[in-house]
Amino acid sequence: MKSWDVPMYSSAMAGKLVGLTPTRVRRWLQGYKYTYISGQNHVLCKGHKDPIIYRSDVADLNFASFLDLIDLLFVKQFLDKGVSLQRTRKALSEAETLLGGHHFAQRTFFTNGHNIFIQVKEHGDAILELLTGGQWVIAPIIKELSQKIDFDRSSGFAQRWYPWGKKSPIVIDPSISFGRPTLVGRGIATANVYDLFTAENNKSKNVCAWFNLHEDEVNTAVEFERYLLAA
Repeated sequence: MKSWDVPMYSSAMAGKLVGLTPTRVRRWLQGYKYTYISGQNHVLCKGHKDPIIYRSDVADLNFASFLDLIDLLFVKQFLDKGVSLQRTRKALSEAETLLGGHHFAQRTFFTNGHNIFIQVKEHGDAILELLTGGQWVIAPIIKELSQKIDFDRSSGFAQRWYPWGKKSPIVIDPSISFGRPTLVGRGIATANVYDLFTAENNKSKNVCAWFNLHEDEVNTAVEFERYLLAA
């Protein structure tokens, strides 16, 4: 099992990182059952919604892998841009048919608020618009999310995620510190920086000396952990 497939994020932590409630994380990853009253006779009916995100050979349904985390991030972005869950499901299904992949985290997806696009590397700059019968389009799509992710060249899977962008020293890499947010090139978890910061009465210089970090790295790590605590 690759590091990106290892279940390592609880629903609560995945929700904090992506910006979702733990309940929505579980629903998108596991599906859910529901009941409703139907007709004049008020018949109690039961139904089931399948997961939005496909997961194969999951050892622990209660924890998300790094790829699950990136898939959640993509789905949330589509919703934030006005794309419905129904269209998101259809787009992922079509992408799987076209490319054989079942992860948003496997390729670079974009949305302009109405349609979903996938960039197909084998065709250079071509961008395939999903849900349109395979129409090829060239468009200045805003690649805001893809600019925060490094994709593995050989597999095409998401390899690491910079939640605050690549100019920030925060990175989430499933091969480092068991997928916890860390400082780029340091391998030091932001949670460890924050814990020492609070233990040293919020004195960043003491933390810098202990971990051999720059002050801006410490301050960003502290800011990121406070962001997670407030989520």
